[in-house]
Amino acid sequence: MSDQSKQKVSRLPITKTYKVYINGKFARTESGRYYSLAGSRGDFAGNICLCSRKDFRNAVVAARAATSVWAHNSAYLRGQILYRMAEMLEGRHEQFVSELAGTGMTPRAAARETSAAVDRLVYYAGWSDKYQQVFSSVNPVSSDHLNFSMLDPMGVVAILAPEESALLGLVSAIAPAMAGGNACVVLASHGRPAAAMSFCEVLHASDVPAGVVNLLTGRRKDLLQSFASHMDVNAVVCYGHDGAEKKTVQENAALNVKRTILRCDTDFHSPSSQGPYHILDTQEIKTTWHPVGI
Repeated sequence: MSDQSKQKVSRLPITKTYKVYINGKFARTESGRYYSLAGSRGDFAGNICLCSRKDFRNAVVAARAATSVWAHNSAYLRGQILYRMAEMLEGRHEQFVSELAGTGMTPRAAARETSAAVDRLVYYAGWSDKYQQVFSSVNPVSSDHLNFSMLDPMGVVAILAPEESALLGLVSAIAPAMAGGNACVVLASHGRPAAAMSFCEVLHASDVPAGVVNLLTGRRKDLLQSFASHMDVNAVVCYGHDGAEKKTVQENAALNVKRTILRCDTDFHSPSSQGPYHILDTQEIKTTWHPVGI
């Protein structure tokens, strides 16, 4: 055996530990717990953080602090940042195809999902400065006033991302909330978290202000109640078909009358999985009266 062959055999592989993304920083979980991610062939693919309720609370604090900046940025700027995210994702297309293929997807399906995720970011970048014109209105009133209805972001949105669609489903959940000026705390897919955590690197390099998107990993059963009951969360978006999960979300969200959006989307390539109404889901309609002739 040659010296070069011996060097290849003796070299230990460098395995990756995926950190969580809170307040624009890659951090280790507060609990110090991890679980092993298995590849499509059953081999070791990396360590994934098991986030605790403390991690979630830290993420909510970061998201709340970011709302004042993100919501008051111009709609045009938010669209530009979403478009920049699409550019960065497109530039790392091969990496995401490889990571999705490592979860058991065929290379063709992985390429299709990555391309669709890029297109979805471009789609919502385009809607960022248009949804107000579609949904706002001037209302007729029988008095010497003008009555305007306009949209405002709700604030902090907690998102339980789809389990089966690690990248496209994640982007489909985050992008409309961002386009509408909200900050997000997101729990990524438990079984397929690698692409989601690599997406944090896209966020980090795309001029997204710190705290606008905070991405956690872990078990739904450990964090579901916290996502739904936290008093400083304004809306919770839950993807999935589990009836018990939905009931838990609805009951706990009622504690501070937060809005709940329950979605059962499974085909994120269908036209129904995108649209301006997904932006409207996390908006509040506010009305202003303006006197006339005074």
